[in-house]
Amino acid sequence: MRITILGAGYVGLVSGACFAEFGVDVRLVDTDAGRIDALREGRMPIYEPGLDRLVADNVREGRLSFGTSVEEAVPGADAVFLAVGTPTRRGDGHADLTYVFAAAEQVARAAQGKLVLVTKSTVPVGTGRRIREAVLAARPDLDIAVASNPEFLREGAAISDFMRPDRVVVGVEEGPTGEWAAEVLRRLYRPLYLIERPVLVTGLETAEIIKYAANAFLAMKISFINEVADLCEKAGANVQEVARGIGLDGRIGRKFLHAGPGYGGSCFPKDTLAFARTGQDMGAPLRLVETTIAVNDARKSAMAERVVAACGGSVAGKTIAVLGLTFKPETDDMRDAPSLAILPLLHAAGATLRAFDPEGMPFARQMLPEGIHYARNALDAAQGADAVVLLTEWNEFRAIGPDRLAEVMAGRVAVDLRNVWEPAAMAGAGFAYHSIGRPAAAS
Repeated sequence: MRITILGAGYVGLVSGACFAEFGVDVRLVDTDAGRIDALREGRMPIYEPGLDRLVADNVREGRLSFGTSVEEAVPGADAVFLAVGTPTRRGDGHADLTYVFAAAEQVARAAQGKLVLVTKSTVPVGTGRRIREAVLAARPDLDIAVASNPEFLREGAAISDFMRPDRVVVGVEEGPTGEWAAEVLRRLYRPLYLIERPVLVTGLETAEIIKYAANAFLAMKISFINEVADLCEKAGANVQEVARGIGLDGRIGRKFLHAGPGYGGSCFPKDTLAFARTGQDMGAPLRLVETTIAVNDARKSAMAERVVAACGGSVAGKTIAVLGLTFKPETDDMRDAPSLAILPLLHAAGATLRAFDPEGMPFARQMLPEGIHYARNALDAAQGADAVVLLTEWNEFRAIGPDRLAEVMAGRVAVDLRNVWEPAAMAGAGFAYHSIGRPAAAS
């Protein structure tokens, strides 16, 4: 089979490389010529563990190629996937579908035969129907089926998520056209049948809602455990033990019950907001989702207040080491990372900030205030610091010994917003140690 993917960003590039690994002939198209040139040279525009090797292997085998021309890449494809951006629309919180419709119309003009047009971008319910209308308005003669195939890729684990997914969701139109589209997508995902991974075929609207509902539910779990963590601190309980106690219930599950500074990234913030706006517009408000958004927004600024409180009520004139900038480990993604809310507040309060992140600093320099010092490594960031704040749970930060950290710091304040370090060990090294939802350990 042969497919074309429009958009060589995170979703398009990972999906294209994984489909190629399945044995599919993949043409990946992006309007950013610089990005395409980098991919042809073997340079990845994003950080994702294992992606560089997967891309290189499939380029070498001739199954994966890159270009900028939709007109050249679409003819002859069994299916064309739209993997373009759907950022939050400025002013109202809805998903901006400008790129989706522009790409769909490009495909319509370039198509020369029967075609399945698949939306892999995250789009609000009803978008698939609107895409069909737009395509047929541009090309009334075109024999086309429109389908939805939302992605469920976790940054840092995207390749394994694609290769061994919990499920694959395929949304199609009614009747023979939809049956044909479903069969094309089943053929593409046939390797997953061999490892008994479910492929769920639904209607278009159902597939579109599944994607948003899944992300919104996971975001709610994060905000829920964060609020429970606050209660644990007041009551002297341990949120990690609470999370384990409720997570062992099969109806709840243990994943996404890790207290911290709030969720970020490319999906949860924009998808929860778009989902809430859709509910409002359709007269079915999603109050739990709306509250989740409010709780998460407030959480990030509250974390800056925690740091100030740990430093005695003021950070003016104090040097603070910040370990981790990306919204999660194993990615360079800075989008809506808690650091983007916390660091500007500390900087404005007069703190001198020394930051380190294994992958995120190139993007952090563009998004954070000027005047932040970017260190060579974690201990360099902590050199001479009055306090250290752990924001992202990279494994290399777990390995730092409390005594070694104490040796390089001037002060002994540690604010662990990911519950990475052991309270007793930190207290034993002389730290005034603050974590999330756990009882304080006496030094």
